Amino acid sequence: MSIRQDADQILQQALHAAQPDTAVAKALTGHTFRPGKLVLIAAGKAAWQMASAAVALLGDRIDHGVVVTKYGHSKGPLPPLRIREAGHPVPDENSFSATQEAIDAVTGLTDQDNVLFLLSGGGSALFEKPLVPAADLEEMTRQLLACGAGIVEINTLRKRVSAVKGGRFAQLCAPAQVFSVVLSDILGDPLDMIASGPAYPDASTCRQALDIVEKYHLRLSDAVLEHLHQETPKALDNVETCITGSVRQLCAAARQTCLELGYEPVVLTAELCCTARDAGSFLGSIARHHSGGGRKLAFLAGGETVVHLTGHGLGGRNQEIALASAPLLDGLPDVAVFSFGSDGTDGPTDAAGGYCDGRTMAALRAAGLDVDAVLADNDAYHALQQCGGLLITGPTGTNVNDLSVALIGG
Repeated sequence: MSIRQDADQILQQALHAAQPDTAVAKALTGHTFRPGKLVLIAAGKAAWQMASAAVALLGDRIDHGVVVTKYGHSKGPLPPLRIREAGHPVPDENSFSATQEAIDAVTGLTDQDNVLFLLSGGGSALFEKPLVPAADLEEMTRQLLACGAGIVEINTLRKRVSAVKGGRFAQLCAPAQVFSVVLSDILGDPLDMIASGPAYPDASTCRQALDIVEKYHLRLSDAVLEHLHQETPKALDNVETCITGSVRQLCAAARQTCLELGYEPVVLTAELCCTARDAGSFLGSIARHHSGGGRKLAFLAGGETVVHLTGHGLGGRNQEIALASAPLLDGLPDVAVFSFGSDGTDGPTDAAGGYCDGRTMAALRAAGLDVDAVLADNDAYHALQQCGGLLITGPTGTNVNDLSVALIGG
């Protein structure tokens, strides 16, 4: 097989292993619900897949519920649940109306009732009832995404301007008991930050939120600033939480596939958290250093990088990782760097990520493209499209961070 075929197989096998079906079934098996109603609420990019696994296991035990996922991520009806699709990474009116449906579904429950809350990454945008005007929320989100703030920083602010984040959704479910099954997309699995922690006590403080505003020189409305001074719930007595799945699972599956393909794999980290361009340059330099040694090597890094928006192009962090590696791979045979988001979407594009190898630079030069200029314009998507370097998977049904891999063929 070619090194591109190896990369495709590693990607597909890792995504298959990261599907939440088995993990959700494991979390639910043996769990005892109270004798009353069982309402299912699922939110996030993996919401449909998680809800499907729950319906398959619980069947008629579920009274009703709502699934809120990203546009294009639903795979069909799941009776008796109502399926809603909404905006990500910026919430839209469908986010707000779907979340209101979820609130309505848990309103009026008793202490003998249950809420099964299935949560995955992307829920911060998809599951939202803002306490400030929608335009103010959209502007805050835009600034946070543009300045390169990390997901923990973004969610520290998001939860303070929301009626459902930072533990507030669990309060709305009370006195019903909430069983929360969480698919992690944040390094270190901080339960109060995944999808902004709708059903988990908030460990962040107002002071931290205001420090983030100062750090990035954010220009926020008076309404937003007012809510940043108001604390979130610090204790909840009606919630049990089970975390399942993470980027470590993605790395482990990729490592196993590398072994089966004859590579010597090294997992560098499952907590990659630098800029995308730095990550790409680093992986490219590793590939260059080890090329030509006669050994098949694979270096894996899981995590989530950040992008500083300096231009007006189209792309995502995984596409920038791949493209930033290209100059270091130039002319090298059987060497590649690829990176992808486990949810199948990278930034506001239809690609999961990007792939570059020793032939990429020649293709880019033939197209009249300069890598530095492309990266400065954040236009990795169109550059990779020119040289066949886009990785397209479609919605995957899971969301456990990103995986970046440097492959060195023998």
